Amino acid sequence: MSGFVEKPEPLQVPGLVHLHTGKVRELYRNEAGDLVMVASDRISAFDWVLPTEIPDKGRVLTQLSLWWFDQLADLVPHHVLSTELPAGAPADWAGRTLVCKSLKMVPVECVARGYLTGSGLAEYKESRTVCGLALPEGLVDGSELPAPIFTPATKAAVGDHDENVSYEEVARQVGADTAARLRRTTLAVYGRARDIARDRGIILADTKFEFGFEGETLVIADEVLTPDSSRFWPADTWQPGRAQPSYDKQFVRDWLTSEDSGWDRAGEQPPPALPQEVVDATRAKYIEAYERLTGTSWS
Repeated sequence: MSGFVEKPEPLQVPGLVHLHTGKVRELYRNEAGDLVMVASDRISAFDWVLPTEIPDKGRVLTQLSLWWFDQLADLVPHHVLSTELPAGAPADWAGRTLVCKSLKMVPVECVARGYLTGSGLAEYKESRTVCGLALPEGLVDGSELPAPIFTPATKAAVGDHDENVSYEEVARQVGADTAARLRRTTLAVYGRARDIARDRGIILADTKFEFGFEGETLVIADEVLTPDSSRFWPADTWQPGRAQPSYDKQFVRDWLTSEDSGWDRAGEQPPPALPQEVVDATRAKYIEAYERLTGTSWS
């Protein structure tokens, strides 16, 4: 089992049509045909959207994405039209709402990896490959790869795993030209972001992007280079051969898999509510990532 522990009822706002409830975001369409994305404070782990929210998380994701869009503007255009609140929207939507272009989305998660961990490590242990790409012997959890690699995945519904696929499968799905553009743009954006993060003492281990088309123009969409879509590690504690401390849901995952939670990940019961100390520590970690990357204080 997986999915929402308690699926929220979306707010109804005059002039907006609700389209979709995701793990974190609510998606609407306005009367002009633009998309309105609202980042909630929901958090997911182990394919469950948990019943406890992390205060300010949606705003951190939104503001960090906006900062990154500015850093990447010369590499790829983004989908944001406005950050103004739609008329009639609740005040709580401030800072977490984006009005965006309606794109023809590419049905592929575009993942770039510069370091070996996660599902890539699991595949490497079995076959010395990641998404069919051969890698050298001797790599361990946290190893830096000889060069960043493009390791796409299929998009999954809430509660399901994204599945890694080969580049050849992407080319079959979207065409050779589009696949090549996705790979080239993904690696270019990763390279820029990796260097920016490195200058701020953070390793960008891997990240995923979503792209869509506006006519013939490839546009980057959704969130970008946040702790929800990326693995950020403190550079000063990086040590290959073990799991790395990270700027993400680490406190949540660690507590859920501890005896204190009383939760059986392999069982059929949904995960329990998070204790306040885990909520506070997770919020602090998201804010620390924002502040270290952007160089500005969260307020």
